[in-house]
Amino acid sequence: MQAGFQNQAMTELQITATLIGTPMFQGMSRNDLNEVIENTRVGFQKFAKNKIIINEGEVCRQMYFLLSGTITCERKSCDEGYSIVEYLDAPLVIQPERMFGFTQRYTRTFRAASNCNIIFINKHEIMRLTEKYEIFRINMLNTICTQTQRSVDHPWQESPKTIRQKIASFVEWRCIAPTGEKQLNIKMETLGHEIAESRLNVSRELKKLHDEGLINLGRAGIRIHALEKLL
Repeated sequence: MQAGFQNQAMTELQITATLIGTPMFQGMSRNDLNEVIENTRVGFQKFAKNKIIINEGEVCRQMYFLLSGTITCERKSCDEGYSIVEYLDAPLVIQPERMFGFTQRYTRTFRAASNCNIIFINKHEIMRLTEKYEIFRINMLNTICTQTQRSVDHPWQESPKTIRQKIASFVEWRCIAPTGEKQLNIKMETLGHEIAESRLNVSRELKKLHDEGLINLGRAGIRIHALEKLL
C-alpha cells in the first residue's frame, strides 16, 4: 500500500469496491485491481465542502478519481458573459480526455459540493497501467472515444424547434453530463441572443418551466433540477 493511503478515511476494501464502479476500472478483476492499488503510486486526499479541487486552466498532470461525495464543475464562456455549474456524483473520473491531445489543461473549475474523497494517479503511472492492463486500456479508449463521438455528432442532430428545446439544448451541449442538476448563470438578454429568441419569449418560457417545478428562477440564475427532464 502506498504512502498516500496510510491516513485514509476509506478502507482499502471500500476503495477497491468504488474503483470498480469507475469507467477506467470497470470489468477489471479484484485481483488485478488489488495489484494496481498495491503497486501503483497513488495519492489520496480529502476535500471539505467548498474547497477547490482543480482550477480551470490547470495543467493536467494526473488523473483524479472521485470516490465519494459530490462535486461541482463550472465553466465560463470565452467572453465571461455566462457560466454553467454542474453537480456530479461519485464514482467519477475527472476529465480524463484532458490528459492527452493538443490542449492538456482542465477546462473547468472543480469544487467539492460535499465532503469528498479523491485519489489521483500521475500521467506516468496512467501510461504504465494502460500498457499493462488491457481492460484499463480499453476503458480509456472507450471513455475518450465516447466523448469525441458525442461532440462530433452534436452539430448533426436535429435542430431544436421550441424555445424549451433550445434552452435545454443550449445547456446540454455545454455540459459534461446530459443529466442531473445544473446552474445556468446568465442574463435573460444573453440567453435570448444565444438561442436566437427575444428576451420576452425566453422569459415566458422560463416562467412556465418554473411553474412546472422543473427549474427555479432567482437572482443567482437558473437552477435546473434535472436536465434530462427538459430534453
